[in-house]
Formats: sequence, C-alpha cells, structure tokens
Amino acid sequence: MSGWREVTARRPWRISAKLLIISSVVTVIGFSAICVNVMLDMRRGEEALARQTLENLATSIDADISRNIEIYDLSLKAVANNMLLPEIATVSKPVRQLILFDHATTARHFGAIQVFDADGKLTIDASTLDPQAESRADEDYFRIHRDNPDVGLYISRPMLFRGAYSIVLSRRISDTDGGFLGVVAGSVRFSYFHELFERLSLDPEDTITVLKRDRTIMMRRPFDLDIIGKNLGTQQQWKPDNLRAGGSYAGKGPVDVTPRLYVRSSGTGPLFVVAGKPLGAVFELWQKEAYRIGAVVLALIVFVLASTLVLAREIGRRADAESRLEEMATTDALTGLRNRRKFDSVIDIEWRRAMRQRTQIALLMIDADHFKAYNDTFGHQAGDEVLVGIAICISDSVRRAGDCAARYGGEEFAVLLPNTSAADAYKVAETIRAKVQGWSGGATGSTVSCGIASLAPTAGMDWPILVAAADKALYAAKAGGRNQSVVASLPQLSLVA
Repeated sequence: MSGWREVTARRPWRISAKLLIISSVVTVIGFSAICVNVMLDMRRGEEALARQTLENLATSIDADISRNIEIYDLSLKAVANNMLLPEIATVSKPVRQLILFDHATTARHFGAIQVFDADGKLTIDASTLDPQAESRADEDYFRIHRDNPDVGLYISRPMLFRGAYSIVLSRRISDTDGGFLGVVAGSVRFSYFHELFERLSLDPEDTITVLKRDRTIMMRRPFDLDIIGKNLGTQQQWKPDNLRAGGSYAGKGPVDVTPRLYVRSSGTGPLFVVAGKPLGAVFELWQKEAYRIGAVVLALIVFVLASTLVLAREIGRRADAESRLEEMATTDALTGLRNRRKFDSVIDIEWRRAMRQRTQIALLMIDADHFKAYNDTFGHQAGDEVLVGIAICISDSVRRAGDCAARYGGEEFAVLLPNTSAADAYKVAETIRAKVQGWSGGATGSTVSCGIASLAPTAGMDWPILVAAADKALYAAKAGGRNQSVVASLPQLSLVA
C-alpha cells in the first residue's frame, strides 16, 4: 500500500519532468533540423555558384576555340574551292599564293596551310613558294578524306606535326563530279591552348579539358602528354550520359581520382570544353561556416540538455519532497498506516466510485480488546508496541492496491475494502484477528474485535452510514465477548450479512 501511495504522489511530477525532457529534445531536434536545412541550402548555393562560374568559364573557352577554328576552316574552304579555278594552273607562284591564302594562314599558333594531291604528295605550301617533297598518304586525315567524300572538316588526334605538337584541320578537295583531287590541311599548335589557359585566373587544381565529339582529349590543363590523345570512349566506367552537353557532374572523373565538379560547355562546334574544380575547393568556405555554425549549435544543444536535466532533477527532488510531506501528512506516525484525515478522503472517493459503478464497498472497524487496562498495567510504551503489532498484522492481511488501512483513533483501526462483499470482508477480518491473536500469544496476549459492514451505495446515501453500521457491528462484537468478528445486518440500509 505504501507503494500505491508513492505512485499516486509521484505520477504528476514524473509526467512534468518527462514533458520537460521531451519538449527540450523536440526543440533541440527541430532547431537542429532547421540548422541542417540552412547549411544544406548554403551548400547547394555554393555548388550552384561554382557550377555557374565553371559554366561561364567553359562557355567562354569554347567560344574562343570555336571562333578560331571557324576562321581557320574558312581559309581551308577557300583553298579547297580556289584549287578548282582554271587560272590556278596558269598563274605564277606568287600570284597563286595570293589567290589561295589569306592573312589567317599566317596567324600566330596556326601552322601554314598545305595542299596535297590525290597521291598524298605536297604540292603547295603557304609558307614557301618551293615546298620540299613530302608525302602524307599514310596519315589518318588523308585516308579519311580519300575514302569518305562527306567528312567535311576533319580534326585529327593530337600529333607531332611539322616539328610541333598540334591538331591538324583538313578538308577534301573534290572536282565538280565529286572525284578526289587531294587534301588541304593546316594545324593549330598546342601553344594556342597554353596561351589561352594562361590568360585565365585558375586555381592550381582546376582543370580545363578540350575534347572532340568522339571524346578524344585534345588538350588539358594541367598539361600531361600521357593524357593527350586518350579516348574516353574506351573507359567502361565513364559513360557519355555522365556529362551531357551543358550539364554537370560531381564526383570522380575519368582522368584522375580527385573528386571534382565538372561542367561541360553547350556549344555545337567540333570540339567541346569541360571545366572542373575540386569539390574540396568548391565547399571550402561552406565547410568552415558549417563547422562554425555546428560548433555554436552543439554548444547550445549541450546547454539546453544540461539545463533540462538540471531542471528535471530539481523537479524530481521537489516531487520527492512533496511526496514525503504528503506521506507525513497522511500517515500515522506510530503505526505507519494512514491517518484519519487520509481515510476520510479515500472513503469519500471510493464511495462515489462504488455509487457510479454500482458495486459493493466494505468497511472493517477493528478495536484492540482491553487496551486501556493493558496500557495502565504495562505502560504506554508497551501499549504502543501492541498498536504497532496490530498495524503490521493488518498490513500483512490487506494487500490490494485499492484497499485502505488506517488508524481511526486511539486503539481503533479501519480497513476500507472497495468492491468487496460482506462474506469476503468477513474473511479478511478473521485473517486479521487470527494474526493478532497468534502474534500476541501468552498470558498478556492482545486480541481484537472486528465490526464488518458492506453495502452498494445508492443515490441519497452517504458514507457515514457505512461507518455507523460497521461501528455498530464492532460494539456487538465487544458485547458478545470480544476477540470475534461480527457482520452488520441492517436490511433497511441495504446491508449484506
């Protein structure tokens, strides 16, 4: 029963402490979720800014390369078309040079345009009036034009061309019937790309890659001759869908293991550009800010949780203190049973419950026999020991959570038994009486008399009726010789004998 009293006293404060902890945890989780969402938005913002910067960079490089290739290709077209003029064969070499070649062919980083006949032999060279004997019949670009009339502008793989690493641009020379007459070819030296990249403000780990449409690497910054000419189509783990035109890709690339953000230009020229930046550099500022915000949030979380635990502990202490105070206020100091004040409160609550549920409620009134004489003979201390012993016997016999055993006053005790019939209440009373008799034993042994009443409350009745009936049965037990239990029999009060 003391456990029942403890649960009843503690429960509101336990709920309060739980609510405080749950509220704090929910607040911390919500605040953390907001901070995480903000930091993720910041991260996405940094990535979007880096993607836009790389896109602008790739687009500008692509535009520069495409413009120069287009200009050079116009010169190749002009040579291919002018080679069909009948006058070319009759004019002098200086005049022929003026007709075939414009100033674009002498631009820096561009190799001189050459004309090869149908056998691959050099016939005309923009850099000299008397070219040396040379044959390009074995070159890929010559064979491709010879075997494929509709190739148009062909850009070769990077190669060593006329003493310099270059890419060769070539066009087919066809007669009016489409017959093969030869090839006109020129070159763009690697120095053009080097100079173009040097004009850009790039970090050491940033990459610029120029590729053909078949994904052959034409040039890369940082420069690595072992990578130049490599075809990414041979790599199974790197698919074209990884980086579509105008798209982006974050992760490990096909060339090195450094995770980067790659952006591809959206141009439609024969070459395209991919700009890359290490992910560590992209998110460097964000990481610093995330660490700073994370540290502040973590400190706040620790503070809130620590404060919550301290408050919860104080609430628990306060609950314990109030529980102890309530226990002291409702407990008889000598016997440890509930006192009269608590008994009156409990019987009022149980009486109303029995009335609502239409169940029986039983009451035992127990009195120590010949207690005054025993007290006068053996003293107050011995009398107190007898009362404590009787209380222990009662506590051992009344174990249900809803039962209430109390010291009613002096040597008198009361036991409230909700939802109990007179017969069951009689059994409890006899158990108590037998335990008291067995415990006290001897010539000076103490006994108790028990009065029992049980009824089902109805409208208009109040609990003092039950107390009066049990008290009357107690007097009957004492009048009948004491050390016995008597059940009240009052039909007019709906008593059950």
